[in-house]
Amino acid sequence: MKTDSQLQQDVMAELKWEPAVHATQIGVEVKDGVVTLAGEVGSYVEKWNAERAAQRVSGVRALAVDMTVQLSAVGIRTDVDIAQSVGHILSWTSAVPPDAVKAMVEGGWVTLTGDVEWQYQRQEAADCVRHLSGVTGVSNHIVIKPALSSIVVKSDIEAALKRQASADARMITVDVKGGDVTLSGTVHSWAERDLANRSAWGSVGVRNVTDNMSLAY
Repeated sequence: MKTDSQLQQDVMAELKWEPAVHATQIGVEVKDGVVTLAGEVGSYVEKWNAERAAQRVSGVRALAVDMTVQLSAVGIRTDVDIAQSVGHILSWTSAVPPDAVKAMVEGGWVTLTGDVEWQYQRQEAADCVRHLSGVTGVSNHIVIKPALSSIVVKSDIEAALKRQASADARMITVDVKGGDVTLSGTVHSWAERDLANRSAWGSVGVRNVTDNMSLAY
């Protein structure tokens, strides 16, 4: 197991390695495996990439984010301009069904609502909005409508776990109620944990995934 000092150095190195992040503007503190990122970044997508970079590092047990988005004068846009851009990009994104997603913008923060059938459609809507100029944050409240029975959803998830992570599939329990999935058991890395979550989200009709898995290094 890494010490807090080793973990801090690894997170700082990962931030430096990530080309979408200005690592010198981000402070990293670690206590008992919990990483805190602090500082100012120039865009929401930079903040998002910094969070993902820290989560990639083995040994990170939890992440606290104390970063703020400080837009440059050129990057500041009115909420009306941002709302218009959000509407355009959602209509141009083929993965998002027409008129399925609505957006509200306040202070540069975009809130997405609506109903879709798949997690990738929900994720794609947030991904395309995240990169727009002037956006300071995104709340994804899009709901996934259940389309299959719980038995079929559970069978699909367990099959995906066995195909992609056979070593840990036997150690992960999948419980399905309606479109809500709960994963429990033990995995050995954040990558395996992420794979299990993505496998769950990849099944049609899944609207929520609760991750109760524990990490054992």
